[in-house]
Amino acid sequence: MSYDTIIKGGRWFDGAGSTSAIRHLGIRDGRVAAVSVEPLDEEGCANVVDAVGKWVLPGMIDIHTHYDIEVLQTPSLSESVRHGITTVFLGSCSLSTVHVGATDAGDLFGRVEAIPRRHVIDTVGESKTWSSAREYVAALEALPLGPNIAAFLGHSDVRSAEMGLERATRKDVRPTAAELAGMETKLTEALDAGFVGMSAQQLLFDKLDGETCRSRTLPSTYAKASERRRLNAILRRRRRVLQAGPDITSPRSVGAMTLSSLGIFRKPLKTSLLSAADIKASPFLIHILGPIARLLNRFGGDFRWQHLPVPFEVYADGIDLVIFEEFGSGAAALHLADQVERNALMRDEGYRRRFRKDYDAEFGLRVWHRDFFDAEIVACPDDRVIGKTFGQVGLDRDGLHAVDAFLDLVVEYGTKLRWRTTISNHRPEYLEKLGSDPGVQLGFSDAGAHLRNMAFYNFGLRFLRRVHRAESAGRPFMTLERAVHRLTGELADWYGLDAGHLRTGDRADLVIIDPAHLDETLDAYTESPVAQFDNMPRMVNRNDDTVSAVFIGGEYVFGNGTAAPALGTRRTGKFLRSGQR
Repeated sequence: MSYDTIIKGGRWFDGAGSTSAIRHLGIRDGRVAAVSVEPLDEEGCANVVDAVGKWVLPGMIDIHTHYDIEVLQTPSLSESVRHGITTVFLGSCSLSTVHVGATDAGDLFGRVEAIPRRHVIDTVGESKTWSSAREYVAALEALPLGPNIAAFLGHSDVRSAEMGLERATRKDVRPTAAELAGMETKLTEALDAGFVGMSAQQLLFDKLDGETCRSRTLPSTYAKASERRRLNAILRRRRRVLQAGPDITSPRSVGAMTLSSLGIFRKPLKTSLLSAADIKASPFLIHILGPIARLLNRFGGDFRWQHLPVPFEVYADGIDLVIFEEFGSGAAALHLADQVERNALMRDEGYRRRFRKDYDAEFGLRVWHRDFFDAEIVACPDDRVIGKTFGQVGLDRDGLHAVDAFLDLVVEYGTKLRWRTTISNHRPEYLEKLGSDPGVQLGFSDAGAHLRNMAFYNFGLRFLRRVHRAESAGRPFMTLERAVHRLTGELADWYGLDAGHLRTGDRADLVIIDPAHLDETLDAYTESPVAQFDNMPRMVNRNDDTVSAVFIGGEYVFGNGTAAPALGTRRTGKFLRSGQR
């Protein structure tokens, strides 16, 4: 019996949490044909991979990306594939490109996800050949996909398509009966086409780009409870997933979205919410997230939090960072697209008083800690400030308020001023707690968005490193088998996808990892230009010695920092339809 590929002698993880063992894998026709204790016959096999001393595990799954634009022009999605991600989800946070036109897509994605608006418009305008979910799937499958794709239908997408973006973002307008019926029809059609569910959004600091509706929140945030119930009812009947972000400043929003998962006198709604995090600004939240999930699931819900299992470190060029949308004075600056107008505003003393008031406010839930003493300058034409915090710069300037020190530097240097801070997940003990909580899903990388602000493409490798180091130090908080399961099979099973496992008959999507290189290189950031965005420098991860090989659909696509010729030139991944195992 011949094989297309044999992977021999590696420590094999099946993705189901079973005990790992040294095994030899034979791959044929894109599937795992054999998992053997004994060496396999290599006769006639053109590709034999020596995995001795390495781990062989199912390709990892990224359940939260914003690759909706990038996949249309660069379907290899190599920045994720190179780190062992073989399945990515599109359509998060109520945003998708299934129904909206090019200009509306630019307004929806540009500012929220920090993707250059004109490139969104150009990409969608040049690529869009579809007018329905089925046609969208067909268009994706016509591309030379690198990884597998799964998708949510975005609520803001269908709401804008039915109502028009201007009406869909007005508080005094509700959808007509025909418009609401149209949303239901579009959602049903998407589920029929294999979408995993719908994404919605209630966060109020996600703002629109463009001119017509600039600085309004996403269309999904304007939906009333009756509209959400109608759409959720379809998801309940079909056992599909609602992925959403509640407004964390509103107990009513958080309560409504979490309680909607309950199945009392009805089917439970599979619900995955943003997000489980150890937030610096609200440290008490970490203690209630797990109990909320356990309580909901105990009483008939099917609820999960999404969690990024690494420190949430962000970078910014000047004031261009979404966290400033969280409060009035920050949003006022970002509202102004013209740099001259923005600088004039930031020089104004009245504006600065408002900013200082917002900065010093002590009460209320928030995402950003608003502490300029915890924000380090990493690049600036004035090299005297590099390595200092804005707070320290203020002290050096005769006790200037930290806000004024920040604004002075932004006005003087604009986007040439680069700085960083860590917003959440800064305490290792709580990362371990969240990583092992069954009410938490590992994901939320935001890959494909915020290209100048963060890079979490290798979050799965960093999680495995934490588990491996804890085990090696004699203080395990989770087995390696469970860790692999959490990143692979657990996610695939919950979303109903043919992925995440590496047993006989399973898809041959897999990654070979060298555990000796689960090291500090995983923490480093570098920059790589995005050709389709005029070579805009994107923050990326580079830990090329860690991943020895990545296979998708049985085909070798990446290894040791180099893409194979197949990646992005012919289709190795496919659109994974929910419920078709």
